[in-house]
Amino acid sequence: MKVLFSGAIDCDLHLPLPGMATLMPYVDAFWREQFVTRRIDRMDFALTSFPAQTPLGMREDWRDVRASETPLDKLRREALTPFGTRIAIASILHGAVALYNDDMAAVLCSAVNDHMARDWLDHEPRLRGSILVVAQSAEHAVREIERVAADKRFVQVLMLVMGDTLPGKRQLWPIYRACEKHGLSLALHAGSAYRHAPTGSGWPSYYVEDYVAQSTAFENAIVSFLAEGVFNACPNLKLVCLESGFTWLPTLLWRLNKEWRGVRQEAPWLDRMPAEVLRERVRLSLQPVDAPPDGAMLKRVLAHIDCDDMLLFSSDYPHAQFKGLEILPDGLPDNLIRKIMIENPIASYPRLQAEFAAAQETGHERATS
Repeated sequence: MKVLFSGAIDCDLHLPLPGMATLMPYVDAFWREQFVTRRIDRMDFALTSFPAQTPLGMREDWRDVRASETPLDKLRREALTPFGTRIAIASILHGAVALYNDDMAAVLCSAVNDHMARDWLDHEPRLRGSILVVAQSAEHAVREIERVAADKRFVQVLMLVMGDTLPGKRQLWPIYRACEKHGLSLALHAGSAYRHAPTGSGWPSYYVEDYVAQSTAFENAIVSFLAEGVFNACPNLKLVCLESGFTWLPTLLWRLNKEWRGVRQEAPWLDRMPAEVLRERVRLSLQPVDAPPDGAMLKRVLAHIDCDDMLLFSSDYPHAQFKGLEILPDGLPDNLIRKIMIENPIASYPRLQAEFAAAQETGHERATS
């Protein structure tokens, strides 16, 4: 096993899905009545992109619940302490983001964000938060970002990679401008709101088809951001892809550079090689590692990506991506491990940069090794 660095920054950790009874104190009287009258308070709001009972949904040894152990105690024991985690960026993938009623979705997203702040961030200083937003409504999303952004413990805005439309479309730009304004990175997470079929040829029959198609969705999203000009309109925005895999990236970089030469007249804002832009602006989480177990093959993939800044350490807790403490795959060069685990995450999140800079100025920063 590779030696882990004390001070690791986990960029993708999932908190338990809160039940409606947990969220009800965070909604007003009108919506509490609506939820009870319409029996919405009995729904679990689990996204079908992540069915909990599948083998991938949760590692077997993480399914056990110990007597008298709180969910936070369990998280500390299984996901924070074992990997030397100094900071973990947490998210809650709540089914509210798939609702067609934008007003109800916005109320539930706000409740999820408040629940994260009060029930998790207030009690564990190693946790940082993700602002869940209604991506299909830029108006609602921006309002929620403005509401939550004052809490500096939230470091990114969270959206699913598949929604109503390709995420580079200009009706969504207010969301990205709000992220940039408040120093928040934008995280696209694997998953779908199922507004459209997750494949280009229609609806799949089996979960494995949906799961494998997620990597194509990330390719589509990245090309959309590039071609529509998001990176030009928001020059300081970092795009973080979570649970995306990354071994498909070399072929995307090659093809973009090749095709750009012939069609760039229709997108004059693409004034340099697309691969250069993506290496600067796009980051991808380490887990799940979609590579063969042969470390030599992973080294070849990394050589073709040709950028040490793009991968971010992640556990993807509690999903079943690795066994025991073998969180780092064979094939990662030793000189890259520290960058993936510490340096790249700090550079990818403006709020973490500010936090670490402030700690250094006050002399509270502890050296990591």
